[in-house]
Amino acid sequence: MWKRRKAAGAARTIRLELCDLCAATFPGSEAVTGYVPDSSAVHPADDWFDGLRRLTACCDAHFDALSRTYRDRPFVQEELWAAKITRALTSGPPVLTTEQLGCRTGLHEPEIRRAVAWHNERLRRNRTGRPPSR
Repeated sequence: MWKRRKAAGAARTIRLELCDLCAATFPGSEAVTGYVPDSSAVHPADDWFDGLRRLTACCDAHFDALSRTYRDRPFVQEELWAAKITRALTSGPPVLTTEQLGCRTGLHEPEIRRAVAWHNERLRRNRTGRPPSR
């Protein structure tokens, strides 16, 4: 009888991760991951994760250093709202009214106005060479 050989070269692929601090690559099974509060982070599809940034590190020390960076950064609600508005305006059908924008973002008109004002002030400060306010 003939025996079938297993396919040669059918190697398993190992998913690699990238450390957010040192840029080292390592197997995904060794990753240290977690979420930290960050008002500039919005998830592309799931608004449950808005305001949370996923960190990936190669070791506990690097994860702690990364999380300290975000812990020291202020959480600005208007920044998060502006990011939600940007996501709504750059995906899906066009938004024509404030009411439609509110439906797509879950924000109320005063929140939308505050987010737009924050965004415009940040743009203005960037043009004049002053650091943006957070």
